[in-house]
Amino acid sequence: MQRGPASGSLAPEKTPWEQRYARRLLVTDVLIIAWATGVAQIARFGLEDSSLVIDSAKAAADFEVSYSALSILLILAWTGTLSIYGTREARVVGTGWTEYARMFDASLRFFGVLAIFAFLLKVDIARSYVLIAFPVGTVALLVGRWMWRQWLMSKRAGGTFTATVVLVGSIDSVIAIARELDRSPSAGYRVVAACVPGSELARLPGTTIRVSGDFDGVTTLMGVSGADTVVVTSSDLPPQRIRELSWSLEPGRQHLVVAPSITDIGGPRIHVRPVAGLPLVHVETPRYEGLKRFSKRAFDLIASLVLIVLLSVPMLLIAAIIRLSSPGSVLFRQERVGYRGSRFTMLKFRSMVLDAEERLVELSGLGRAEGNAVMFKLKHDPRVTPIGAFLRRFSLDELPQLLNVFAGSMSLVGPRPPLEREVEVYERHVHRRFLVKPGITGLWQVSGRSNLSWEDTVRLDLYYVENWSLTGDFVILWRTFKAVVGRDGAY
Repeated sequence: MQRGPASGSLAPEKTPWEQRYARRLLVTDVLIIAWATGVAQIARFGLEDSSLVIDSAKAAADFEVSYSALSILLILAWTGTLSIYGTREARVVGTGWTEYARMFDASLRFFGVLAIFAFLLKVDIARSYVLIAFPVGTVALLVGRWMWRQWLMSKRAGGTFTATVVLVGSIDSVIAIARELDRSPSAGYRVVAACVPGSELARLPGTTIRVSGDFDGVTTLMGVSGADTVVVTSSDLPPQRIRELSWSLEPGRQHLVVAPSITDIGGPRIHVRPVAGLPLVHVETPRYEGLKRFSKRAFDLIASLVLIVLLSVPMLLIAAIIRLSSPGSVLFRQERVGYRGSRFTMLKFRSMVLDAEERLVELSGLGRAEGNAVMFKLKHDPRVTPIGAFLRRFSLDELPQLLNVFAGSMSLVGPRPPLEREVEVYERHVHRRFLVKPGITGLWQVSGRSNLSWEDTVRLDLYYVENWSLTGDFVILWRTFKAVVGRDGAY
């Protein structure tokens, strides 16, 4: 097997994108922290500098330190703490919540240590200075990282600022992982080649990805394709061969990743535990009872009540417009399948003509590019009234579902509530979506809505069921707001 370049090679190395991106984050962090400490100092003392007194029991007299000097020290120490906690590591930036969690944790710990040292050394730091610098700086840092992430995602969508990957494994596992990585370009992995030992394929089916059947030539394949990462996609490769493959990679420049066979598992449920040299991946079984379920119901109850009160006037106005614009009832009631297969009546503002259900049969045979094999959707549905089209565009027709949430038959966030005729054609595994309450919004709604295939709809709903959390619900609610404003897939 070929070996990587010798460690003593004098060939110049290109700066990896991770280092360039980390330097940009570093500069941004310093500027933000300097701005936050400057705001805190000016807000507390004005434009004139002030001093703090350090009480020294052993010295003949106390001595003073200016707040400008303290601000400089705080900038350096805070920036160093962010580095120590790995907030700019390539493994955490650009995707997931780990980057944000580390940013907040590092900032909180830094100011905690600062408070302890101030107490032990009897340094009387102005409380308002700290109470302004900490929250303002922390929030600004998180916003800065979010803005950089949007930039990074746009670059990754164009194929840059990514890890270039060679997949190694069986043909089925290679195709599956290639499909998942292609579906999520923001994750930062771009497949450029694949190695399927013993295969005679020249390209992966349906792609332009080059395939090699020579396992011993993986490092050569990486050099030819310009890849910097090897992803082992299946467990049927001998451990000794994988170990030798890791030895052949150039330290610091090339990386080895082992992808488990299980997919669509949220990060908090995954724990790696080294046992006797084996990196065992523990996957926690999803839980649907106890404190998590109680907290979700409590949040639904309080939030739905608040929203009903706040939106009562707009809802009454919409009801009046519907009543005056077309004959029929204001509300549309339809039986849906909910938690554990129970039936409930879902409420919506009526957006269609009175005989919409009767006309469904004649419309179902029409050729359409919207919806999918299970969910019937028409982008220009003739049954929709003019006011109904407006309500659907901004999802205002779903506001009465807040009453369903308050009553307990639905949740603010969850899988889409299906019709009985849709459930009848479900495959067995799809019924897992009934382990949680259906929601007004969910991953399906914020990820493309009616533009998604049935396969993607099921995958997103089941991912939510397997990995739901209250924090995740907040993220989906925020993404819902952006999706409604964007109106993509709403009809």
